[in-house]
This record gives sequence, structure tokens and C-alpha cells, in this order.
Amino acid sequence: MSQTSSVPAAGQPLTGGMLWFAAIILAAANFIAVLDMTIANVSVPTIAGALGATTSQGTWVITSYAVAEAITVPLTGWLAARFGAVRVFTVAMLMFGAFSALCGLAHTLGLLVFARICQGLAGGPLMPLSQTLLLRIFPKEKAAAAVGLWAMTTLIAPVMGPILGGYLCDEYSWPWIFFINMPIAGICAFIAWRLLKRYEEPLLRNPIDRIGLLLLLVWVACLQLVLDEGKNLDWFASTEIVVLSIIAVIGFVAFLIWELHEEHPVVDLRVFRHRGFSASVLTISLAFAAFFGANVLTPQWLQTYMGYTSTLAGIATAWTGIFALFVAPLAAGLSARVDPRKLVFGGVLWLGLVCLWRTVATTDMGYWEVSMPLMAMGLGLPFFFIPLTGLAMSSVEESEMASAAGLMNFLRTLSGAFATSLITTLWDDQTTVNHAELVAISDQDGMLGKLFEGMGSTGETTLQNIDRVINAQAVMLATNQVMTIVAVSFIVAAFVIWLAPRPRRVIDPAASGGH
Repeated sequence: MSQTSSVPAAGQPLTGGMLWFAAIILAAANFIAVLDMTIANVSVPTIAGALGATTSQGTWVITSYAVAEAITVPLTGWLAARFGAVRVFTVAMLMFGAFSALCGLAHTLGLLVFARICQGLAGGPLMPLSQTLLLRIFPKEKAAAAVGLWAMTTLIAPVMGPILGGYLCDEYSWPWIFFINMPIAGICAFIAWRLLKRYEEPLLRNPIDRIGLLLLLVWVACLQLVLDEGKNLDWFASTEIVVLSIIAVIGFVAFLIWELHEEHPVVDLRVFRHRGFSASVLTISLAFAAFFGANVLTPQWLQTYMGYTSTLAGIATAWTGIFALFVAPLAAGLSARVDPRKLVFGGVLWLGLVCLWRTVATTDMGYWEVSMPLMAMGLGLPFFFIPLTGLAMSSVEESEMASAAGLMNFLRTLSGAFATSLITTLWDDQTTVNHAELVAISDQDGMLGKLFEGMGSTGETTLQNIDRVINAQAVMLATNQVMTIVAVSFIVAAFVIWLAPRPRRVIDPAASGGH
């Protein structure tokens, strides 16, 4: 491994107001990267309608970004060491802005999905590098305050995503949910390079694990295509789905074997030898998949079948993030004093119980009846994310923390993408099944038909009205059935955490970003 020094930029370390100005720029970069994970959630029906696609196809806008982002997160450490953290951060910001523009200009779903993949590849390094650079430019005595600013953007962005996405769709048009990134990305890239290039460190020319990266791309892409296209192609009745599934399985097995024997793996699987880390990652993957899937499904249900506008659906779903924001300081304080397994168990179990509450939803629910369970979910979220991150990091060796953090973020993001595809497919399938069953038993005594006829409906119009009522109930039943599965996933995840041993040391949850 050879080492070369980058040319140091002139200038003294930042102090005072300029230091905090740089912190705001880094936090803003993290903000837009996290924002774009949720800003499209409430916009899927609008985008799908505008581009002539189904709602299930519209979810590719979410999954493509999440998968691409997940793939580049583990590469961030290598990219930063090879090319310089500041340089990679600046280029990633510029590319993020450029591909955001391409997203807004897309006139077909295929082009939009391609642009979202490119946007995700650029956005992946922004989250870890923004925190890495914050910790690099701040003196140790002020690091906690800087990380607090960064953490606030991580919590606020998912709250703002649905609200901003809904508002822009209703008041302007869907391309603006991507266009708003352009000025932020351009300004942040320019200022970050001018202020932070003095902090560039010597470069390490570690070799890239090309084969490992190729295998990662192959099995993840094939598996996501199976999940996204399976319903449309009748699953394993389709030769294409069978071939993609075989490639995904072979690619995954080959990836595992290669990464366990490679000297510089793109994903260091050896950290799974730590039982605490393995249990933590399994918990976060199950729970985040459940949370992300429910978070994607809720605004689609509200807009498509409950008559909500994009803005109102965004405001309703944002209650989860708002309540999480208020509870986060309490969760962070308790994480340093209480066995984190107890906090994680309580937080995730609470999320499962709230989802069980959501399984009795009806089409007659008002805004606050919809919003109250979403508020309750926000109370449990910080007790899931914050202590679980610390528990995972405390389970590995100091030298493995960067690799462990990258792997944990990779699996968390990937599980969210997979869950989105699975839940939307299941929702559509259950709606079809429920519709067929309700048709068989509906209006057997003719009372419903007479009711519509009494309201002035006749013939074909009466049948259409009856079908509309049946479809609304079929969707409502499907939504409740999916929420039952989500609740079970949360409850299983809560018990999985007890497979982890009690942590030997306390780790600042912020450590997960420094990779």
C-alpha cells in the first residue's frame, strides 16, 4: 500500500463564525441527501399519473434511489482515502445537483428511474462524509455540538420531505421536488471546496475490490428487479423472473465467498463474527424495513383512496418525525445510562403495538384519527435508532468501526428498498383478493342496489357505485392486512435484540457516521 501526500491548501483552521458557517453547509448537504429519501413518498401517485405508469411502477422512483445510495455508502471510505474526503464530497454534491435536474426534466418513467439511480449513487457518500468532515474541522471540545447540528438535519429532513413534496406537487408540479436541490447543491459544493480544502488529508492508494463491487451490483440489481417486476410478470411463471432470481442467488453466494477472502473487501463481512453486531444489524434491518414500507404505503393510501391532497398526506405522515424530534434528546441521554437492549426492545415493541392499532383503520376515519397512531410511532422511533446504533458500534473492535458503520448503513438502506417493493406488491395483491371475495358476498339481498336507486342511480351507474364501495373496502382491508405484517416484523425485531450480549463499552451513536 503506497501513500502520497496531497498538496496542502493554504490557510489556517476555521474558527468562530466561519467554522459554524462551514458546519451549516455540511449539515445542508446531509439534509438534501436524507430529504430525497422521503420527498418522493407522497408524490408517487402524481408522478405515476403524469408519466402514464401505475402506482406500483411509480414506487421505482423510491426504490431505485435507495438501492443506488446503499451501494455507494460502503464505498465512501475507499473513495475518501483514494481521492480525498473534501474532493469526493464536492464532486458528489455537484453530481447530486446535476442528476436532480435530470430527474425533473425526465418525460418518461424509465428516464426518471435512471436519473434517480444516478442521483442515489451521488447521494450515498454525502451522509457519511458530511459527518466525517464535521468531526475533522471541529476541535474535540466542540465536536458534540457539531454532531448535534448534523443529527438535527437527519431528523428534520424526513419530517420536511413529505410536507415539501406534497406542497410542491399541489402548488407547482412534481419536477420541482427535484429542481429545489440544484441551487442548494451548487452553493454547498462551491462554499465547501473554498472553506474545507485546507483540511484535505494525505491520500491512501488502497486497491479497489473490483470483483466484489461487480458482484454486489449484480445480485442487488437482479434481486430488486425481481421484487419490482415480479407482480407484473406473474412471478416464477416468467422466464425473466426465474433467470434474474438464479443470477441473484449465484451472485449473492459468490459475493459472500469473495468478500470473506479478499484482503481489501468492498464490504467487510468479517465484522459479523461479533454476535452483538450481527443481532443489532438483523434488528435494524427488520425494523427499518417495516418502518420504511409503512411510511411509503401510508401516503399512497391517503391520496389514492382517502381523498387527501399531496400536501395533506405529507402533513399527516410528518407527525411521526415531529414527535420523534422532541423525544430524541431523551433517548440519547438514556442511551449512555441504560442497557441499550432494553431501550431498543421497548422502542421497537412500541412501534409494533402501534401498527397493531393501525390494523383496525376504516374508510370513515377523520384526519386526527389517521394522525394519532402516526404521532405515537414518533415516540418510539428514537428509542430504536439511537441506542441500536451505539450497541452495534460497541460490539466491534475500534479498527473495525468504519467498516461496521458502512455495512450497517448499507443493509439498513437496502432493507428499506426491498420492503417498499414487497409491501406495495402485497398491497395490490391483497386488494385484488379482497375485491373478489367482497363481490361474491356483497348485496346478496339487493339492499345496496336499492339504496343507490333511491338516490337516483339507475342501471350501469348503480353497478359502478356498488363496485366503487367494494373497491374502497377491499383497499382498506388490504391496508390493515399489510399493517398486521408490519406489526409482526416489528415485534420479531424487538425480540431479536436479546441475542446481543450486554455491551462492554458505551459508544457515541454519532460514531456511525465517521466512515
